[in-house]
Amino acid sequence: MLHTARRRWLTGAAAVAVGAIVLTACASQRDDGGGDDQASDVDTTFVFGASGDPASLDPAFASDGETFRVARQMFEGLVGTVPGTADPAPLLAKSWDQPDDTTYVFTLEEGVKFHDGTDFNAEAVCYNFDRQNAFTGVAASQSMAYYWGVIMRGFGDESIYGGCTADSETQATITLKQPFAGFIPALSLPSFSIQSPTALEEYGADEVGGTEEAPVQSEYGQSHPTGTGPFVFDSSSPGEQVVLKANPDYWGEQGVVEEVIFRVIGDTTARRQALEAGSIDGYDLVAPADLQALEDAGFNLVNRDPFNVLYLGMNQAAPGLGDVKVRQAIAQAIDKDALITQVLPEGTVAATQFMPDAVIGWNEGVTEYPYDPEAAKALLVEAGYTEANPLTITFNYPVNISRPYMPNPEQIFTNLQSQLEAVGIVLNPVTNEWVEYLDLIQGGTDHGIHLLGWTGDYNDPDNFVGTFFGLPTNEWGFDNPELFQALTDARGLATEEEQESAYQAINEQIMEFLPGVPLAHPVPTLAFDARVTSYPASPVQDEVYNMVELSE
Repeated sequence: MLHTARRRWLTGAAAVAVGAIVLTACASQRDDGGGDDQASDVDTTFVFGASGDPASLDPAFASDGETFRVARQMFEGLVGTVPGTADPAPLLAKSWDQPDDTTYVFTLEEGVKFHDGTDFNAEAVCYNFDRQNAFTGVAASQSMAYYWGVIMRGFGDESIYGGCTADSETQATITLKQPFAGFIPALSLPSFSIQSPTALEEYGADEVGGTEEAPVQSEYGQSHPTGTGPFVFDSSSPGEQVVLKANPDYWGEQGVVEEVIFRVIGDTTARRQALEAGSIDGYDLVAPADLQALEDAGFNLVNRDPFNVLYLGMNQAAPGLGDVKVRQAIAQAIDKDALITQVLPEGTVAATQFMPDAVIGWNEGVTEYPYDPEAAKALLVEAGYTEANPLTITFNYPVNISRPYMPNPEQIFTNLQSQLEAVGIVLNPVTNEWVEYLDLIQGGTDHGIHLLGWTGDYNDPDNFVGTFFGLPTNEWGFDNPELFQALTDARGLATEEEQESAYQAINEQIMEFLPGVPLAHPVPTLAFDARVTSYPASPVQDEVYNMVELSE
C-alpha cells in the first residue's frame, strides 16, 4: 500500500486534471507508443524565471514567496496542502490526533531519510521545533524568524510553544500553552519544514550574524540546506540562479523533472523575453500588459485564484502617520478603481479589508473610505497640514521584483504617487531591492508609507489579520493592546461560527483604526512554454516540481 503522502502526489495529478489547470495548448508528445525511447527525448531540466533571490536557504528564516518557492522543492513539513487548495493535508505526518485543545499527537511516515542520510523520526521533529523556539538575538528578529515569532507569539518562555516529546520513532507530541485553532494549517508553511539535525549542527545553522536591519545568513543557510523533499541542493549563485537536482532516494513519487534551475530575472519584461527566447520554461507574475501577446504567441497561461491582498502600509512611528485623520486622508485620496484599471491584471477586485472574501470573518459591512480628494484635503487641514505646511512623508517601495499581490511595484507607486500628490501630500520616494526592502520594513523603523501585501499561506483568518496585526511590529509601528487581545482571543476559538463573528468584529476594528489601506486582490498569472503540459498551480503557491509534466 502506498503511504498517505505518496497517495497525495497521485491524487494531486488527478486534482489538477479535474480542476482544468492542466496546460492544454500543446498535447504531450510521449503518447504515441514510443515507450522509453520517446520519453528519453524529453529535456528533464525545468528552468523557472524567478523574480529575485531566496532570502535564505534555511526555511526557518523565510517569510517571502521567492524563498518559499525554492524551499518547497527541498523541504517538507509535518503538514502539506490538498493540491489546488489552501486546506491542510498529511505530509511527513501521515495522521494526527488532538486529545485536547492544546495537544497534538503526530504519527509520522516511516523509512524517510534526509538528503544527508540522517533518519527522519520524532527526535528530528522535536529538534526542529525546539530549535526555533530557542532563537535569540538576530535569529529571533522579525527580519529572520518572522513566522515563528508571529504564529508562536514570540520565543522561549514568551511563546505559546509548550514543548515536544518523541514518544517513539514514529510518534511526536507537540503541546501549546494556549489554544490556537489555526495550528495545523499553519504547519503547512515552509517555515515549519523539518530539517536534518545533523546538517543544522554541522554547518552552524544558528550562527547568523549582522543586525536585524541587515542580517547575515549562516553557512547552512547559504549553501547546505538539507531536507526530505524531492530535490536536493546543488549550487547557488546570488543574483544569477539556484540549481537543484532530483533526490534519487526520495520517499514519495519523483516525477519526470531531474533538474530545477531558478534563474533570477528581476525585470518583468526580461522574464517575458527569456520565455520567448526559450531560455526559461516558465515564470510567475506575468505583467498584465503581456498577457494577450503571450497567449496569441501560443504560450500557456495559468491563473491562480487570488488568495491575496495588496496594501499600502503606514508606519505610525513615522512623523504624521500616528494621526488617524492623516491615515483617513491618505485612504480617501486613493482611487482604487483607477489603480486596478490602469496597472493591475484583469479580474482584480478592490479590497475593502485585509483579507479576501473566501476567508472566515470577511465583513460585508466593514467601514470603507471612498475616493474623495476634497474630503482628504479637509482631513489634512484638520490634522494641521496646509499648502504652506504640507504633510511630507517617505514612500518606500521595492524595485526589480514582482509579487503575486504586486506584479509591478514601480507602476503601482507611480499611480499612487500622482493621487497622493494631488491632495497636497509631499512624497519622498525611497527604493530598495527586494531582500533589503523586507529587512528595512520588517527589521527597522526608518520607513513611512510602503507597498506590501500577502498571499495567504493557509485558509485561516489568523494568517491574514493575525499575521499583520497580532502584536507590535516594526512594519506598522503601533501599540494597540485592545486589537492585539481581540486577535489573541479569536485565534483560540474552536468553531467556525465563533470565529466568523469574532473576525467580522476584528475587521471592523481594524478598518476604524486604519493601520493601512487595503488596495486590491490581484489575479496572479504564470506563463509557460508549450512543452510544459501540466503545472500544479496552487492558491497558496504550494507548487512542488516533481508534479510538473513535460513533453519534447
